Amino acid sequence: MTCQEIELAHWKEWESRADEVWGWQTPAGQLRAARRAELFRSLGHMGPQSTVLEIGCGTGEFTHRIAGYVQELRATDLSPELLRRAEGRVRVSCPGAKVVFEIQDAMHLKLQNDSFDAAFGCSILHHVDARQALGEIHRVLKPGGWCVFSEPNMLNPQIAMQKNVGFIKRRMGDSPNETAFFRWEMERLLSQAGLWQISVRPFDFLHPLTPVRWLRAVERFSLVLESCPGVRQISGSLILCGQKAASE
Repeated sequence: MTCQEIELAHWKEWESRADEVWGWQTPAGQLRAARRAELFRSLGHMGPQSTVLEIGCGTGEFTHRIAGYVQELRATDLSPELLRRAEGRVRVSCPGAKVVFEIQDAMHLKLQNDSFDAAFGCSILHHVDARQALGEIHRVLKPGGWCVFSEPNMLNPQIAMQKNVGFIKRRMGDSPNETAFFRWEMERLLSQAGLWQISVRPFDFLHPLTPVRWLRAVERFSLVLESCPGVRQISGSLILCGQKAASE
């Protein structure tokens, strides 16, 4: 089976539990999602005139958080089941937004060159050949356009076990081929894709299962840990961005 076939089969089986697997619907998960969406908008330089591409929209958690801030959003995913859920969710939560939903393979985008002001995605590059996907994203960005992604950090102990220990991986609902990234690995991949102004930063110690009564205290402590040069390297996620050269 190809990588795409494996991913499709996995999410067809897990589609009804996708939000549970990703952890965005808990109170802590909602705080984490809101913060990521703000980072996507700011680091992606998105505004009311922006035409934006979302890679791997899943159930639409970030689609509906971005759609109302941009001129047009193209939300893509490989899974038709997830796309249907995302479309239904967005039509209810932001009916006035201009959003196009379509099936796309991140490694073989059927989109024109130089089409988008920004591209973003949450936890998608570790499901695909990241080098190939970033090359495609670079191709479809307009000169001067930005891409921004969040990905799991392989230096985080929990993430390392989840991505590398078979029975834990299966129990957590991970697809067979998914992995995580080291910061320096992502810096290299962004550079190889032809992007510049590259930034890859470890962030986020807030676990999605944090109890509500501890939420604010843990959130504040998480931000403190992110400011510690050594400790922040083992945070749960990486936030990464890069720009396509304006002269291309």
